[in-house]
Amino acid sequence: MLIRYKRNYEKIAMGLLSFMPNEKDLKKLQQTVKQYDTEPDYQLFLWKEDEDIIGIIGLKMEDGIAELQHVSVNPSHRHQGIGKKMVDALKKVLKDEYKLTANEETHSFFERCEENPVKLEQDQ
Repeated sequence: MLIRYKRNYEKIAMGLLSFMPNEKDLKKLQQTVKQYDTEPDYQLFLWKEDEDIIGIIGLKMEDGIAELQHVSVNPSHRHQGIGKKMVDALKKVLKDEYKLTANEETHSFFERCEENPVKLEQDQ
């Protein structure tokens, strides 16, 4: 289930973002989370299964475009389609208001999602 980021999820968000290649440095991580927390064009979502938050997805939204900035899944939950589920759920949240695109860092992952979308439980 996709949920919006709240400040009380800061440590979880930083932990998940730290798995992104360009987010290893603590100061960089803090800046990234602060950006999502304070700038209205940046939105961060978490993926919750059962009671655990296991994924994170971040967007920069402007002029009808939602650009995928960050996608990360806890390593112990990878290769289970969680990232694709997050992208598909995000498309439902965005509806027709925003076109979902990717940046250079998330492009290859986003392309794979477009080629092989997964069905969410509520779609079945």
